[in-house]
Amino acid sequence: MTFNLIKAQSRFYIQCLLLCCSIVTSYSVSAAINQHQLGVTHQESNNTLTFRIYSSRATRMAVYLYANATGSHEVNHYALTKNSDDIWSVTLDKARLDSRLQGTVYYGYRAWGPNWPYHPSWQKGSNIGFIKDVDRYGNRFNPNKLLIDPYAKELSHDHLTPQWDSGNIYASGNRFRNLDSALKAPKGIVVAHSHQSTGVKPTGALKDDVIYEVHVRGLTKNDESIPATLRGTYQGAALKAGYLADLGITAVEFLPVQETQNDTNDVVASTEGDNYWGYMTLNYFAPDRRYAADKSPGGPTKEFKSMVKAFHDKGIKVFIDVVYNHTGEGGAWKQGDASTYNLYSWRGLDNPTYYSLTADRQHNWDNTGVGGNYNTLNPIAQNLIIDSLDYWQSEMGVDGFRFDLASVLGNSCEHGCFHFDKTLKNNALNRIIDEFTERPALGGQGTDFIAESWAIGGNSYQVGGFPKGWSEWNGKYRDTIRKDQNQMGQESVSLGELANFFTGSANLYQDDGRAPWNSVNFIVAHDGFTLKDLYSCNEKNNQHLWPLGPSDGGENSNHSWAQGWHNQAQEQRKAARNGFALLMLSAGTPMMTGGDEYLRSLKCNNNPYNLDSSANWLSYRWSTQQHHFNAFAKGMIAFRKAHPALRPAHFYSDKDNNANVMEQLRWFKSDGSVADTGYFNDANNHAIAYRIDSSEFSESTAAIYIAYNGWSDQVEFTLPWPGQGKNWYRVTDTANWNEGANSVKSPGNEEYIGGEYTQYGLAGRAVLVLIAK
Repeated sequence: MTFNLIKAQSRFYIQCLLLCCSIVTSYSVSAAINQHQLGVTHQESNNTLTFRIYSSRATRMAVYLYANATGSHEVNHYALTKNSDDIWSVTLDKARLDSRLQGTVYYGYRAWGPNWPYHPSWQKGSNIGFIKDVDRYGNRFNPNKLLIDPYAKELSHDHLTPQWDSGNIYASGNRFRNLDSALKAPKGIVVAHSHQSTGVKPTGALKDDVIYEVHVRGLTKNDESIPATLRGTYQGAALKAGYLADLGITAVEFLPVQETQNDTNDVVASTEGDNYWGYMTLNYFAPDRRYAADKSPGGPTKEFKSMVKAFHDKGIKVFIDVVYNHTGEGGAWKQGDASTYNLYSWRGLDNPTYYSLTADRQHNWDNTGVGGNYNTLNPIAQNLIIDSLDYWQSEMGVDGFRFDLASVLGNSCEHGCFHFDKTLKNNALNRIIDEFTERPALGGQGTDFIAESWAIGGNSYQVGGFPKGWSEWNGKYRDTIRKDQNQMGQESVSLGELANFFTGSANLYQDDGRAPWNSVNFIVAHDGFTLKDLYSCNEKNNQHLWPLGPSDGGENSNHSWAQGWHNQAQEQRKAARNGFALLMLSAGTPMMTGGDEYLRSLKCNNNPYNLDSSANWLSYRWSTQQHHFNAFAKGMIAFRKAHPALRPAHFYSDKDNNANVMEQLRWFKSDGSVADTGYFNDANNHAIAYRIDSSEFSESTAAIYIAYNGWSDQVEFTLPWPGQGKNWYRVTDTANWNEGANSVKSPGNEEYIGGEYTQYGLAGRAVLVLIAK
């Protein structure tokens, strides 16, 4: 979620973010996974249910058990006992529970604390015992609000549903504090442990991956080849594993699949209140029920694991986008009003533990724009992150994670400030790397960790600034490629900058011991223009009527361009081929977005976070030109996968200035001479070529030659030495003359061009790829 979504979803007042210093408490960090066994444990040997939940500030806790998700009062409730570790618990003999609880058990918690102490005469919907909504320590206890267990493995439903669209019952404050939420509130579900297999996890190196970022629902909701009942579900997504494998994808990265507020999407054909992307998390363990064909208790978990197995069986990793920087509880209902906040779960259990607060403890500290920072420095809040990650990788079969607004995980203070510090060993960033095994550079067992390395305000923009062990979305790669392609004459981009990004962004990742593959290269992502629209839109247009809009927010500076007026549609497709080719030819780990492979368009809407609509779901009805681009995309992915020289584990060496001596990489001017520093640094130069000695990467191909002409007119390139006894053969030329179903030549079918000193006229704004053999 970048700034586009942040602006769009923010219904809450974003406070002035003051970068200040604080004394950081030295916490001891335990490496044990869920050492207190938080959540619900069903001990089958003696048929007992043990409920455990953390709260250091509560003075009384009770678990309420229900036979139904909504509409019914509790069957029973039980007080919990607190131990010295601030763990509240109770063990129940399931056989002795009310007969209505012998089937599925739904549950939630009520909590009392210093701002609302327990009184024996309290009843649901009363204010007996109430002192204030928030005290000077930040406590926000309210026993009228039924709270979700943060460790629940599934949830019954969202807070808002088509049958209940009022959020008032979850709020504190003078108007709402006495409203009891239990009849409508979501509940945790006691789910039996599943021994279901997720298949054999792929072990490929991240450097060899091609990541496909997509929405679970959007992947198949429009797909007529999928049975209607499975479209938009985990089961439907599983049926696309073959399609993605055929495209060449090695890792599918799903937008958030943890439970989020989306039950009310598409109640009517409008975007009001819709949350399609899913960046407002309600629980960090529960798979979202909306994406399950089988919504019965246990169904979403089983269905998600079956989907993971389907991808694993095709050799495809499964990554998920996780949102540990904020939650779906949101922020203050009204600017300056400290009393009225939502109490869904964490806030009502232990607000100062789970959230970073302002210095006076009355409001949330906010680097996210959607309600406030999760307290990522607190060891208990960290435990939940660690335990959740472990659950998704060990139980649900996930292979890697993309962390939304991950700079918040590097916060070095709890309350009253924000400061990113990658050197602080006990922050969440370093704890995650310490407690899990990063996948080795050349592949093997481990987990892939990818950060969205920015947030809002302070020193949160940290592209290149994360600690070793983390890969990052390289936003600077995206912006530089866009500027060079679309804003010549407006933005100054030197060939030296391009060269740096083509070869793995050494300026960002080399100094701290990271490698080219730690740069996750992308040109477009879920938020922002699609690949087609990046080269077809001069500016955003988010005011379409349903199903293309309207969408609020969205970035104004997109570095986009509609490619002029001459042969515009053809030039737009060429520009997209250039962008996609450069992505697949660059050292690093490429990420594409679902629909890029066929030039999906949203008609210039660059912030479709709220469009759970046919326009935002992928389409599989393609025009001839879309089929041609799909063939180009498959060809470029296949070329990348066939050439390890494009996927280096270390930065390329370039030691010798002799153009006829093969080094790993050599840069050339268009006239065939070796490019020097002066040429690289002159922003008036827009043509560059480079030769990679692919034989150094154990390839049979002697060399790869890549030329990029950023000028609008044709440039004559003089080809360099291809190696002793070798000649150059064309793999692809992105120029308009070569558009079609066979624009990327398969191995053995490359077209002869010539040897050293051969002249090649490369059309304006085009990319050429040759191999020497």
